[in-house]
Amino acid sequence: MELLRRRLREAGMPVVAVTPAAGGVVALAGVVRFTDGSSVFAKTLPTPVPGLFETEAAGLRALHDLGGATVPEVYAATPALLVLSRLFPRPATPAFWEQLGRMLATLHLSTRDTAAGRFGWPEDGWLGRLPQRNAWASDGHRFFAEHRLLRWLPEPHTEAALTAEDRAALERLCNALPDLVPPQLPCLTHGDLWTENVLASPDGTPAFIDPAVSFGWPETDLSMLWCSPRPPESQRCFDAYEELAPPPPGWRDRMSLLYLRELLSTIAHGDDDWGAAAMVREIIAPFRLARS
Repeated sequence: MELLRRRLREAGMPVVAVTPAAGGVVALAGVVRFTDGSSVFAKTLPTPVPGLFETEAAGLRALHDLGGATVPEVYAATPALLVLSRLFPRPATPAFWEQLGRMLATLHLSTRDTAAGRFGWPEDGWLGRLPQRNAWASDGHRFFAEHRLLRWLPEPHTEAALTAEDRAALERLCNALPDLVPPQLPCLTHGDLWTENVLASPDGTPAFIDPAVSFGWPETDLSMLWCSPRPPESQRCFDAYEELAPPPPGWRDRMSLLYLRELLSTIAHGDDDWGAAAMVREIIAPFRLARS
């Protein structure tokens, strides 16, 4: 935490104490207390990455300004430092999850016109420590195949983890996407919406952190919440979402397929200590060529 203290002081912030934050996988992060008694959340990187924190801050603003989502306020965003208003652990109540489902449905519904039928984003972003490709496309199946799945294959950790047969099966799955995923209008998506990226504002409202925004299929956000570890009361989230913004029929059956993006990203980051490669092989198994 000494590096974070130093970066905060270099930014002219009167730090009294920094309490390490749990759960982060990319940055050094903590809750910072100032001399006036106020507190914020801040994070830094051992080696600053130009554009990473600035892109995260822009994504938070987009979620709030375009889709009405609750996010932390951005106090500072530089290559070396991101300072945000403080959020809190989410309450373990069905009401919280229902509110989350409604907020996510509102985000998706209210940004369809903004997307104007295009998938992508004005610039590339970041997913974790690696670039997220956001080149504009009018075809959602092609966008998801090229920029959310196949994009990870050239990464060194992915090349080491997947065989040539695995990659060929994934490519066949991508070619079959129009038959597997119904056409959907693009909307603003959080992009990395696993359960640990949902916290609570001071008044208990669900709040999003760590986005990787783009205009994409709404079901990609649903798949992150559906497939990441979640408590039983989270079913209220999906019920509330479905009530306001019903996905095409059979959406639950598509969740693991759309979750491939997260599994491949995990492998590409070198963070697969929980079986992501095995899960990829299970999902793509129907697209392997039969052995004679």
